[in-house]
Formats: sequence, structure tokens, C-alpha cells
Amino acid sequence: SIPLRPCCLLAVGYIPNNTSSFCHRVTTDNLITMVLFVLCIKAELDGVESLSLLKNTNLCFSVRNPLSDYETREKIVFNPSETLEQDEGDREPPHHFAVRWEGQKKFSTLIVLDEDGAKSAFKKKMKKKGGKKKGGGEVDVPRDMTEDESGEYVPVLAMECRGIEPYEFYPLGNDFKVVSSGGAVFEEDVDLSEGDWGDYDEENDEAVGVNEFESKIVAV
Repeated sequence: SIPLRPCCLLAVGYIPNNTSSFCHRVTTDNLITMVLFVLCIKAELDGVESLSLLKNTNLCFSVRNPLSDYETREKIVFNPSETLEQDEGDREPPHHFAVRWEGQKKFSTLIVLDEDGAKSAFKKKMKKKGGKKKGGGEVDVPRDMTEDESGEYVPVLAMECRGIEPYEFYPLGNDFKVVSSGGAVFEEDVDLSEGDWGDYDEENDEAVGVNEFESKIVAV
């Protein structure tokens, strides 16, 4: 049998006597629903006007089966600017990552939303919830982090997931862009994998740094 999170039992509304066999049945395709996840980052900015996540480079996440405690895929890598090849007649929308969990006939998919897609998804979510946000203020449409938001969590990436739960993000060393307070752009080797990065804006004669980097993933 496949161990389930409590949300699985809540989704079906009751717990039958034979929980194990029932849970195995409900982990199939009829329970693959869409969930919106947002990657939020926090850092202390020094001499930095903005910190942004690049959308045309490889990104690394760990994901898991939301209906299972043991099915995971560690440190998967995908490029938000490239969707996977699909067979002709495939009914799934273009997606950036796919996995078929044990006991499922269909693939579970992850789609990175562009700006328009994220705005549309958030609008639908807000409408369903009566205009109320879930959680703190960081649960919002993704944007660049600015110097005024130093030390606060800021949303930078929205992902539409069906049957996949991303739970950890890993900077690879080339996935962020920094603009200094003087306007200098640093787009190569902004490595935040160790939590800190620094450089020097020669034109404006000032140090530039991103420190105490952290990230979390929030379900909207």
C-alpha cells in the first residue's frame, strides 16, 4: 500500500474501513488536480537595486508525489524556456517536467507560468477565494526583488502542477541576475548556492552583495 498524506483522505470526504486498498485506488489519475506553487526568495541586499530569477536557464528543484510519503525525485533540472517534446495527439498542455508515479497511468506535470499565465492563474485563485490571499503577503504574482524588500520573502516564480509537489529549490550558480544601485548588471556567475554572493561595481566604485539567501515554496 502507498502511505498517504492527510489531505488525500480529506479530498474524498471519508475514511473507509479498508483504508490501504482504498487509498491505493484513489491515487490514480482521477485525483490529479492542478495546484499553484510559488517559489519565494529572501536575502539581504547590499548595493543592489534588484535581484531577479532568470527564466532562460536551468533551474533545479526536488519534487514529490503529493499522495505519497516516499515517492520523490531529487534535484530535477528543467529550463523554463523549453517545454518537453510531446507525442502527436497528446492532450496535456505543453509542460517543462513530467513524471509517472507508481500506480498512475498518466504523467504528472509541472508548468512554469510566464507573466501573463501567472496573472491569470492568480486571478482565478483569488476569485475562488473571494479575493482573499492565503498566507502572508509574499503569496502574489512573481516579480523581481528590490532593495526595499531586502530581508523579506518575495515571489519570483509560479508553477502550475498536476500531481507534483515541488518542495525545495537549489540555486545552480547561473540562475539569478543582479542590478547594482548604480545600474551595473551582473548576469553571469551570480552563484547563490552557498547563500552569499559578492562583486564590485567598478563604474560606480561600490561593493555589491547578496547575503543570507533563503527560499521556500508556497502552495496558493
